[in-house]
Amino acid sequence: MAHTAVAAWDRRWASDEGRADWLDPEPEVKALVPLLQARGVRRALDLGCGVGRHALFLAEAGFEVDGIDGSPVGIGVARETAAARGLTLNLREGAADALPFADGTLDFVLSWNVIYHGNQGDVGRRLAEIWRVLKPGGLYQGTMLPTRNGNYGLGRRIAPDTFVNDAIEERSHPHFYCDAAGLVALFAGFELLSLTQREHKKPGSWHWHIVAERLAQ
Repeated sequence: MAHTAVAAWDRRWASDEGRADWLDPEPEVKALVPLLQARGVRRALDLGCGVGRHALFLAEAGFEVDGIDGSPVGIGVARETAAARGLTLNLREGAADALPFADGTLDFVLSWNVIYHGNQGDVGRRLAEIWRVLKPGGLYQGTMLPTRNGNYGLGRRIAPDTFVNDAIEERSHPHFYCDAAGLVALFAGFELLSLTQREHKKPGSWHWHIVAERLAQ
């Protein structure tokens, strides 16, 4: 699963054309910065940072930023871009399933279009890791796939609400979808501060958009 996803993203990040749609930070991420600053956030993690669009933006906003991605090509592009802009990023290859941080050391974790690549168990483990590395009261921002998404049910069902579509490269690894009740259950241990569904660039490309606060227990 991880190998097929990393290989697909490596191919995309290797060309200017493949990177073109992944260079600008999402408006929702930009809009969260005043809240992060008001809460005194200092250290942030961009989990699944790709070519660094959000990590670079957060560093420019004055945060100490770590970035993790499974794609060596993506990490290389992010590192080169940071150097060209005179920014410091702590970048490394890695996976979302075992984060290389001590408990309660991060103020903010961002993971945009990342943690749903897998099955429900994979998502649960990743959220448990995010909860572990966040300080109590720390914030998480990210996306999940709702069952309303137009790709739900397409391709091979390999686990409950989890599908692989071999006909489309970006769907050739598992994608997990959930309804509102399932999402709330997965985010036990967090208080959901904001939960909306937004359609991304393609018709039917609905995503959950989430901002959540890590509870103490």
